[in-house]
Amino acid sequence: MNKKFQPSIEARKDIDFGLDADFPKYWNGNDPFRTRVMDALQLSFPDGERYFISSVRAFRDRITDPKLQHDVKEFTMQEAQHGIAHTKFNDLLAAQGMPMETILNELKEYIKRDQKKYSDEFNLALTAAYEHFTALLAETFFSRKEVTADIHPKMRALLAWHAIEEMEHRSVAFNVMKTVAKVGYIKRCTAMVIATRHTTKVMFDYADVLLKTDGYNWFQRRMMFIKNLNWMYGRKGILSSMLPKLLMYFKPSFHPEDIPVIHNYGEWVRVYDSTGNPHQACDALLAAAY
Repeated sequence: MNKKFQPSIEARKDIDFGLDADFPKYWNGNDPFRTRVMDALQLSFPDGERYFISSVRAFRDRITDPKLQHDVKEFTMQEAQHGIAHTKFNDLLAAQGMPMETILNELKEYIKRDQKKYSDEFNLALTAAYEHFTALLAETFFSRKEVTADIHPKMRALLAWHAIEEMEHRSVAFNVMKTVAKVGYIKRCTAMVIATRHTTKVMFDYADVLLKTDGYNWFQRRMMFIKNLNWMYGRKGILSSMLPKLLMYFKPSFHPEDIPVIHNYGEWVRVYDSTGNPHQACDALLAAAY
């Protein structure tokens, strides 16, 4: 894939991933820790997506470039669809007995505090930082076959669709931040530090809550964490493998399009466009992965 290739942004609606009441509790290799860490990350998506939309919309009336206006519209539609899909998955977690009402209320309050505490410009800078983080997660999970090999096919299809669209709109909030809000370098970098810290905190804090609700005691949860250190922070860990490209954000001249979309991106789009089937598209994406 050409380094400067920028995919078009397309909102794909009403996709059925087949997630239902029979979906397995521990869908990531039957591993409670790996499943709950990813559950904890995704449970923040619906409210997070709404926050991203509102942060970008705060500058909508100041956007004069037709292409950026179009991109913001498609970004909004994509993020809205992500929120709908992950809300359905959160409903499955609630059906498992997870304390979703308490968790989601806490997340809503955190977002409200940010919106009141920070300026519109800084909330937009946070959004651009979160978008960089999630676009890199997309690469981490779907550029190599082994990363998602043990994930249930239905969840894998959901994550693949979300990953594809994160790569498509990875530049939108950043472009609004730079060209419209005129956010400077220091504010942009500060936002990335806060966004990275908050994302990892949400993952681990709420994974711990979910595992505790599952019945695992403190010692068992700590042992799970230790056991999975290599999965998270090893040479090919899901978090450590992101680090070099995450740090690129701190380069003064950085732009999201400096990082190419994953080499197999086009396979997902090609198959989905011809079939409308996210499962077949995910299979094609992984077949072309390293």
